Amino acid sequence: MAEDAPDESRDGLSRDVWLGGKLTLLQPKRGPRVGSDAALLAAACDPHEGRVADVGAGVGAVGLAIVSRNRGLTADLVEIDPAAAALAADNAALNGLGARIRVVNVDIYDRRARRAASLAEESAEAVATNPPYFDARAARVSPNAARALAYAFGSDRGETALDGWVSACLALLKPGGRFTMIHRPQALATILAAVRNRLGAVALLPVHPRAGEAAHRLLVSGIKGSKAPLRIAPPLILHEQSGKLTSEADAVHRGEKLLDWAA
Repeated sequence: MAEDAPDESRDGLSRDVWLGGKLTLLQPKRGPRVGSDAALLAAACDPHEGRVADVGAGVGAVGLAIVSRNRGLTADLVEIDPAAAALAADNAALNGLGARIRVVNVDIYDRRARRAASLAEESAEAVATNPPYFDARAARVSPNAARALAYAFGSDRGETALDGWVSACLALLKPGGRFTMIHRPQALATILAAVRNRLGAVALLPVHPRAGEAAHRLLVSGIKGSKAPLRIAPPLILHEQSGKLTSEADAVHRGEKLLDWAA
């Protein structure tokens, strides 16, 4: 049976080719847009079978990219914003992946809501997540409500916002499953505290704008229940000094290469 085609006539949306044409995405012209962070996270998470949870899925780019690579995968796209969740469902249908995708419009912090949405604990072989990077109490928040929700934890979340987000993600993960996250390097201490005694085989992959510049993104991976030690993977350099993407970064952004964790 053919999947229902999404309504592409809504005002304020663009239809964009992503990952070198491997996916087509409907997304807001104004508001959070799919970019480099999503491509990096998708390339960092490569499960081979079972169910993936994409937490903070937005319009679904990361989860759709992961599932599109492997016919043996299904995914829960978990998103709190109803408008973004609706677009994630549209994008699953648009890319012919609707049968393997479930969109869950829920607050990841709310355990009761997760259960009510049949988002079962220890149900995912892999969790990929791109949490908000900022705290609304300490950063200037965009006046665009969707951007604010995507990029900053609400002031009501308090100092444990990131820890709570990670805890909720790990609750969804099966023992032996892999957690993958992208964030800012400035959050490293908080991230390590959040995963302590929950993940092992933790690997850190720094992402640098150019050679010789400080990392501006950090990919974190780990296995639930593992006792293996932490390690640092080879860094990814995004741009040549000219501003052009390096050959490795270009291949990642085209969906032609996964990131090398050097496991």
